[in-house]
Amino acid sequence: MKINVTDQAGDVHELEGLEGWRVMEVIRDWGLNIKAECGGALSCATCHCYVAPEWLDAVGAPSDEEEDMLDSVGDVKSNSRLSCQILCSDALDGLSLTLAPSAAKDF
Repeated sequence: MKINVTDQAGDVHELEGLEGWRVMEVIRDWGLNIKAECGGALSCATCHCYVAPEWLDAVGAPSDEEEDMLDSVGDVKSNSRLSCQILCSDALDGLSLTLAPSAAKDF
């Protein structure tokens, strides 16, 4: 599956993801600027991203726990998600998202 990721500099990257992987893992493993400190344990918000509006329904709403983590960063928007909580699947082939400034390694 393909994931289109716009990094903090505005550059767009088309990444190849694997079924069942966390989107955060794909972004991290392709070497983009993402901290991803907890590795997907839902104990930080360092993989914060903005899901493109046309993908919000397909991705689904964040859980209460995810919303609690998102509340810990100052750059939250209505389309904010933690990329560790989005699993790659055929239904998300072509997913577009933008990495939040707060997810940057040098933030």
